[in-house]
Amino acid sequence: MGFPRVRSPTVSGGGSSSSCAGKRRPPSCHMLVTFAEPTAVTVSRLPGLSDLYGAGMEPRVRGCCSLTSLSTSRPWRMAEMVPADWMGSLAPGLSSLPLANLAIPGSHDSFSFWVDEKSPVGPDQAASIKRLAKISLVKNVMKRWCVTQSLTFNEQLEAGIRYFDFRVSSKSEEDGEEIFFIHGLFGIRVWDGLRMIDTFLTHHSKEIVLLDFNHFYAMRHSHHMHLINILQEIFGSKLCMTEQVEDVTLQYLWKKGFQVIIFYHYPVGQDYPFLWSGKQMPAPWANTTNVDKLIQFLETTLSERSRHGAFHVSQAILTPRLKTILRGYKTGLNTLVERNLPLILSWIKSQKPGIKGVNIITSDFVELVGFAETVIGLNNLLLQDERPASQS
Repeated sequence: MGFPRVRSPTVSGGGSSSSCAGKRRPPSCHMLVTFAEPTAVTVSRLPGLSDLYGAGMEPRVRGCCSLTSLSTSRPWRMAEMVPADWMGSLAPGLSSLPLANLAIPGSHDSFSFWVDEKSPVGPDQAASIKRLAKISLVKNVMKRWCVTQSLTFNEQLEAGIRYFDFRVSSKSEEDGEEIFFIHGLFGIRVWDGLRMIDTFLTHHSKEIVLLDFNHFYAMRHSHHMHLINILQEIFGSKLCMTEQVEDVTLQYLWKKGFQVIIFYHYPVGQDYPFLWSGKQMPAPWANTTNVDKLIQFLETTLSERSRHGAFHVSQAILTPRLKTILRGYKTGLNTLVERNLPLILSWIKSQKPGIKGVNIITSDFVELVGFAETVIGLNNLLLQDERPASQS
């Protein structure tokens, strides 16, 4: 069946898509924090978080974190955590590192929190699916398996997500040059989605997003020009010009006032200094429903990660087969994800960021099992490595 997800650099002039498939140390328990005045409420202290977010600050805790995951080593005061500002709250020892060396949470098919069941089936689908979709029940099933996120862009950003996976398409002649997000069924307009992201960034000036435009469907040259104009109009001076990957740190971006790094997997991007090459954002895809095979694939591709000149996406996602969809047509992708996320999260907790480690990790339904704060917490391991040298 055509609508299980494919994630790889793709170019398309007439609706076709090409794909390619192809990677530590257990951290102590972490929870994302920012800082507030002390309160009278006490929970257990998280190891090393004063280093992760700077000394002399009390953590604020908020969001979907589970208090049962807290360490019980030492008392710590608690107010609200603000994952919306986690980048701006990192200690200097982390904000001075290349972004490619940090652990960054991302969402897969980030835009799919809403798809239009009444719209035509998208040009990313095979002709056989388009014929089947004339049966009303088929579109309903497609919707259940095309939706990979529950949170809107703003909600994802508030939860700490900083990498966004985009595939886009034109819709029909009557829509002119308008561009929409696409995953089997059409989503919201790209313009509307990007405005949501820009609004968040305007209110969170130290937060950075990585926008990965990796699939294009039914798009002529004029459509690409329209999309690039949208990117310029919406983000303006927030757009980060292309640089050596190793030179791009949070401190560099803050100094320049840049907040948006865009990766564009299409040749026309080479003509614009604010569009980074898709080759700088590889995202190997396991294409499996088996969680053990997924983890093995993540390990293998991580070990093959380029040490220089590129970011790296570990796609911690399962891709349903036709029999999976037919078996679970009444439920949807969320059931498959919920069943396997604990094992996937255990793998994430065993990772370490850095030149040889994880960088961007993506998931479906990012609000589940504390995904974002778990990924962010991995950054503490980088400071733990530096501590003996700084204390000697």
